[in-house]
Amino acid sequence: MTEPPALDGLLVVDKPAGPTSHDIVAIARRALRIRKIGHLGTLDPMASGVLPLVVGRATRLATLFTGARKQYEAVIRLGLVTDSYDITGSVVGGSDADGATLPRTARPTDDEIRRTAIGFTGSHPQRPPPVSAKKVGGVRAYKLARRNAPVELAPVTVTIDTLSILAIDGMRLRCRLVCSSGFYVRSLAHDLGERLGCGACLETLRRERHGPFGLEDVVTLTALVEQGATASTRVVPMDRLARDLPQVVVTAAGARRTAHGHPLGQGDCAPGTEPPTWVFSGRLRIVDEGGRLLAIAEPGADRLLHPKIVLV
Repeated sequence: MTEPPALDGLLVVDKPAGPTSHDIVAIARRALRIRKIGHLGTLDPMASGVLPLVVGRATRLATLFTGARKQYEAVIRLGLVTDSYDITGSVVGGSDADGATLPRTARPTDDEIRRTAIGFTGSHPQRPPPVSAKKVGGVRAYKLARRNAPVELAPVTVTIDTLSILAIDGMRLRCRLVCSSGFYVRSLAHDLGERLGCGACLETLRRERHGPFGLEDVVTLTALVEQGATASTRVVPMDRLARDLPQVVVTAAGARRTAHGHPLGQGDCAPGTEPPTWVFSGRLRIVDEGGRLLAIAEPGADRLLHPKIVLV
């Protein structure tokens, strides 16, 4: 397989429900005819929506997106509890588990559903689903679950920034939420069902945003397959990535030092582009005078900038 030259950047795919995130990577690899490609943030097979793929040298930037906020639209089915916490799992409980229709008076009221759901807003400990990619003793939890081995995952502190109720239709709740990285909407559904006393699982999930990338940026999987290598025109170039970080412009000599991973001082800055202060508190972009992204650097105790991710 021959890799097209200079195909480096980020491609946002609209993942359909069904295939795994790994499947999408394999399809994109064949369509773009490039080996070096990976995804940011796994989407469960039953979920759809925004799945950013890093291509070529941009794979080195994957760690910059690990803490990105996500936005989802979800439908939660009340009255059913499954072993995977979503509708694809085996039913193991819930008020509707036997298929009987409960009297309306036995169901949570719309006000109860709304009030309880919104109560999850903020930071709280969340236990990941037993069927998940979390590791237990070095083994993925879903592999243990398939072996019918006991799975006990430790709670992790997560945050819901906002949760909006879009509709309540009988035993189905449709909502939109913005949450922290590592948040499981399946666990939210399960925990909501426990608080309401009727049980619940996730019925549908669509990711609408991953960090700065939203549905307005996506290419469909069908278009990716049909367009093949020409879909590379949809790749967000390297220079447009990590734009939220502060930036330092370096001279030609500074660019050469950056390429070799050498520390940078004020003398490596291009004339007139020196930052107002040489004390930084976090990562920053190193670019040349043409705006090309050269590296991601971090300040050291020696008051020099140390390239940590070199991209040239």
